[in-house]
Amino acid sequence: MKIFDTHAHYTDKRFTDEIDGGVDALLAEVFSSGVEKIINVATTTKNSAEVIAQAAHYGGMYAAIGIHPSDIDKEISLDDAIGKLSEMLERKAENKIVAIGEIGLDYYWEPYDKAAQAAFFEAQLELAKQYDLPVVIHDREAHGDVFEIILKHPSVRGVLHSYSGSAEMARELVRRGWYISFSGVVTFKNAERVRSVAQSVPVDRLLLETDCPYLAPVPHRGKLNRSDYIAYTSETLGALHEMTALQMQEQTYQNAIDLFKI
Repeated sequence: MKIFDTHAHYTDKRFTDEIDGGVDALLAEVFSSGVEKIINVATTTKNSAEVIAQAAHYGGMYAAIGIHPSDIDKEISLDDAIGKLSEMLERKAENKIVAIGEIGLDYYWEPYDKAAQAAFFEAQLELAKQYDLPVVIHDREAHGDVFEIILKHPSVRGVLHSYSGSAEMARELVRRGWYISFSGVVTFKNAERVRSVAQSVPVDRLLLETDCPYLAPVPHRGKLNRSDYIAYTSETLGALHEMTALQMQEQTYQNAIDLFKI
């Protein structure tokens, strides 16, 4: 196996609380089971510092720093948050920062402030442009607004993570140089629409992710997710493109290397 997990949250407290030996023991298993690279993704400025610190301990782990749309209320202000992220980005090579994320819009968790989410989203897209980094976008029940904001920043590229939008939107994003990532959701029995969309995305624009500890694929659905479980997701995604799981892993590995310039 040659696995690149492009979206994980290994600072999540569940890994410490639910795994014997904690996250270090789990990652030792993960990195010895075919997983070569992991992008550890942040959700707040505080968590951004945490993912940087954790990535420093593992040769194959990298950091994505940013503020999740549902976590903007954890920041003192937009200006303060951008200032903190900028300080980390000034040392992006030393901090192993390869992306800004996860950022975007979330209209699922109520209450939410559309204007505030959009302001944080656009400010972080500007950071990506300033520091020449790709973005990792969270889009939950906000497809139209996410797409509209992306169009306002034509020089920025990245990935829509755990994609749930339409095939038409994916096609237009791919045309503009974006990547589309799929998680364990693609293995769920009730995810026919997601599989149909995944089948429509060109293989050179696909990425694999876990979003661990969430979204574990079948046959581990409902359990704590981990990066080596991508093997199941790659099997499903590979079948949709008439490829083996290993071929899909190799293709998406190279795609991730290309996007994140590792």
